[in-house]
Amino acid sequence: MGKRVLIAEDERNIAESLRFLLTRAGHEVSLALDGAEALVMVRRMQPDALVLDLMLPKVSGFDILKQLRAEEETRTLPILMLTAKGQANDRQTAQDLGVDAFVTKPFANDEVVAAVERLLNGAAHG
Repeated sequence: MGKRVLIAEDERNIAESLRFLLTRAGHEVSLALDGAEALVMVRRMQPDALVLDLMLPKVSGFDILKQLRAEEETRTLPILMLTAKGQANDRQTAQDLGVDAFVTKPFANDEVVAAVERLLNGAAHG
């Protein structure tokens, strides 16, 4: 049986593409198109994993990560962060805040699906 995955991504074409791929992989997938919506949805749906874009309107990926790691009920939620290519400092900040894994944009579709599967199976790769 598939798991619940929330995708927080403001670029609709990327969000829809990821939703298609992860749904095809057997998961129940929901989308949040901005950071504020993502926070509400995480608390409401309690996903098994979160695919989190760093650059989101309203609330940034860093702020979401900070809030989720500070709360008991979301402290261990597996989070895959999508970051722009060449942003080593962003990766370090996200690691310091407790992200589980990264995929750099632009990414290969199978790379994201594989990373989400690793998180859902309890094997973060940093």
